Amino acid sequence: MPEIRCEDCGCLFPENYLIHCCENCGGYFDFADLPEFDTGAYTPELPGIWKYRSSFSLRNPELVVTLGEGNTPFIWDDPTTHEIGFKLESLNPTGSYKDRGSAVLVSQLLARNVFSSVEDSSGNAGASFAAYCARGGIAARVYVPEQAAGPKRRQIEEYGAELVSVPGSRSQAAKAVIEAVENGDVYGSHAFLPFGIPGIATIAYELAEQTEGRIGTVIAPAGHGALLLGIMRGFAALVKCGILDSEPYYVGVQAENCSPLSLAYRYGLEKMADVFEGNTMAEGVRVSKPVRAKAILKHLSAARGEIITIAEEEILPACSHLAKKGVYAEPTSALTWAALNHMNMEIPRPIILIISGNGLKYYPI
Repeated sequence: MPEIRCEDCGCLFPENYLIHCCENCGGYFDFADLPEFDTGAYTPELPGIWKYRSSFSLRNPELVVTLGEGNTPFIWDDPTTHEIGFKLESLNPTGSYKDRGSAVLVSQLLARNVFSSVEDSSGNAGASFAAYCARGGIAARVYVPEQAAGPKRRQIEEYGAELVSVPGSRSQAAKAVIEAVENGDVYGSHAFLPFGIPGIATIAYELAEQTEGRIGTVIAPAGHGALLLGIMRGFAALVKCGILDSEPYYVGVQAENCSPLSLAYRYGLEKMADVFEGNTMAEGVRVSKPVRAKAILKHLSAARGEIITIAEEEILPACSHLAKKGVYAEPTSALTWAALNHMNMEIPRPIILIISGNGLKYYPI
C-alpha cells in the first residue's frame, strides 16, 4: 500500500487525525507511489469503481460509501473512424467525475471516525461531497463562492448539507473554510487530501477496457489537477503492471482567464504566483493555486503532454457543438472540445475527451 507523504519534506501523513497540509513545512500530501493495480485482486463482479478497490489504499476495506459511481459510458464521435471518443463522466450519480474521488474520500473519513466535516468548492465537488456524506451519515458544511451555478448550490442543499455562500472569488471560499478548520472543523478537502486520487484513476482502467487499450491522447479539464493527475496515475499503473505498453499523450485544459498550470508548464512553478483569478464560465477550473501542480508537472516531464488554455469566447460554442452530438456538457467540460482546435494534428490518435460534468448543472447567472 503506497504511503502518503508530504511532497516537499517527505513527512508521513498522520495515522490518527486529519490535516490538510504538512505541519512541518506547509507542503501538500500525496501518495509516494502509483496505485497498486493488481490483476490478481481485480474483482469484476463488484459494481463501478469498486472492482478496483484493491488499488484504493483503504484504511478499512470493509467500510465503503457508494452511490454506484463509475462504469460510465464511452462513445465514439464517429463509430466508423474511432478518431475521437467521449468518456461520459457527466453520467456519474451526482453528475460529475468527482463522485469517483468522493466515494473513496468519504469512505476514508468514516474509517477515521469523522462524522462532521467541511469542504469548499465551485460546485461539483461540493455537491458530490454533500451526497456521499449524506449516504455515509456525515454532517457536511460546504463553502461556495457566491457566483457558483444555481443547480449545484441547490444540489448541495437538497442533499442536506449546510451551504455557506461566500462573497467574492473562488479563493475567498477557500479562505473561509480554512478559518473554519482553524476553529476546529475537520477539513474533508477533495483538493488537499489525496485519498480520492486512486478513485479518479479508475477512469484510466475503464478506458483501457472500453477501448481495448487503443488510446492515443487524453484531454481533460484541469483546475486543482486531481482529474488529470488521477488519470495519469491510472495509466502509469497499467503500464507498470504490463497491461499497456505506454501511456497516452496528456493534454490538460484551462480557461485563459485563470490558467496557473499553463503558466507553470511553460515557465516554471514559481510563475503561478503571478496568476490573476479572472472570471470564467468554466468555474470548475477557476483555481489560482492548484494543489496538484507540482505532481502534474513532474509526471509530464517523464511522460508526454502539455497544458493549454481556451479563450472565454470559445467555451459556449464548444458546449453547443457537443450538444449537437448528443453530449450535454457544462462549460468546464466543453474546454476539451474547444481544445481540439488548438492541437497539433500530429498528436496520437484516437483522442479521448473527458466530459467531466453534466450540462444540467449550469445555467448563466
